[in-house]
Amino acid sequence: MTVEIEIIAAGRPPRLEDRPLEKRIGLVILATDHTTEVDFQRMVASDRLGVYVSRIHYANPVTPENLLKMQPSLTEGAALILPDEALDAIVYSCTSASVVIGDRNIEAAIHAAKPGVSVVTPTAAAMTGLKALGARRISVLTPYTIETSRPMADYFAELGFAIDRFTCLGLTDDREMARIAPDEILAFARQAQAPQSDALFISCTAVRAAEVAARIEAETGKPVVTSNLATAWACLRLCGDDRARPELGQLMTKPYREG
Repeated sequence: MTVEIEIIAAGRPPRLEDRPLEKRIGLVILATDHTTEVDFQRMVASDRLGVYVSRIHYANPVTPENLLKMQPSLTEGAALILPDEALDAIVYSCTSASVVIGDRNIEAAIHAAKPGVSVVTPTAAAMTGLKALGARRISVLTPYTIETSRPMADYFAELGFAIDRFTCLGLTDDREMARIAPDEILAFARQAQAPQSDALFISCTAVRAAEVAARIEAETGKPVVTSNLATAWACLRLCGDDRARPELGQLMTKPYREG
C-alpha cells in the first residue's frame, strides 16, 4: 500500500553565510600519512577554524628521489581542497620533501591552484619557529637515513644555524616512522640534544613528536620545535589566533613573523 505524503516547499530560501567557518586551512599530505591530520585536529581545528585535507600519491622508501617525485602532484592536490574557494593557509606536510623540492617551488606549485594563499612548509615553519625562540645553535633529530638527512643538514646550515649534533634513526618507511612510540621519541630526543644547543628540531610530519614536545622541554630544559608543531603554530598565527598555549610547547607562546 502506497501512502501519499504531502511535501511542502518552504516559502523562502535559507539565508547563507559567506563561510561555514570563519577561517580555513588546507593540508596537502601524503597518502601514507598517519599523523598530520590527527595533530591538526588536536592543535588547530576549532569551531572557528576548519582543516580540510587532500592526499597525494607517495611510494616508500623515503629517499631524495622518491620525495622529489611528489612535486608534479602538488598543484592538483591543492586544487582538490574546496575547489574554487579561497583558503587562509595551505600546508604541504612533508619535511624531507620540502627540502629536496624547495620551499619556493612548493609555493609556486600551490599558487598555480590557489593564487595568493599563504603557503606553509614544515621546513620554513621550523626555521621561523627556531628564530622566534632565539635559537642559533641547534640539535636535529630525524627518523631518516643518513642519505635523506644530509640535504636537511645542508638546509639549516645554509640558513645560518650552527648544528651541534645531528642524529638520524635510519628508517625508510614513513608508516614505520609514525609507529615510533612517544616514549621512544622522548628517549632519543634526550640523546639528540647537545648541551650547547639553544633548541632541538625533530623532523618529519609522520613522527608523533608534537604530542611530547612539552615533555621533552621539561626534561631537557631546552625549547623543542617539531615539524607538525611548527606548521600548526604558523597556521594558527596566520589565521589570527595568537593565544599562548604553553602546554603544547614553548613555540606556542611566541608570535609569528615570516621571513
